[in-house]
Amino acid sequence: MSVRWYSTVIDCADVAAQGRWWAEALGWQIAYEAPDELALVPPHALTKGDSIPVEERSPGLVFILVPDGKQLKNRLHLDLAPRAGDDQEAEVARLEQLGAKRVDVGQGDDKTWVVLVDPEGNEFCVLSPRDT
Repeated sequence: MSVRWYSTVIDCADVAAQGRWWAEALGWQIAYEAPDELALVPPHALTKGDSIPVEERSPGLVFILVPDGKQLKNRLHLDLAPRAGDDQEAEVARLEQLGAKRVDVGQGDDKTWVVLVDPEGNEFCVLSPRDT
């Protein structure tokens, strides 16, 4: 018997705002929403649904309401990658227009990725373009 990665859960103070921000950032859709929880999935999860074999289904993102705020650097973060041939800086600029901010977590200037934080301060990276 084995298990599969079903979702990544993100604690937040404003479930609706965080979920909608990430939906816009990723181009994903809301699959479930309640006052204390919101789940996002890639668009194909809603359009192709049951026709996708279970082992090929992408994990979702779930945002849950927690009373305490973020205090330290995340021990887990998301890496986002533009498609091969796309412009990393243009994607970073788009995310910044949505409300992301660049941060320095000690990565240095010579890296091929950019570290950002979402509106609630959760770190994530935008990698160099790639399709693999």
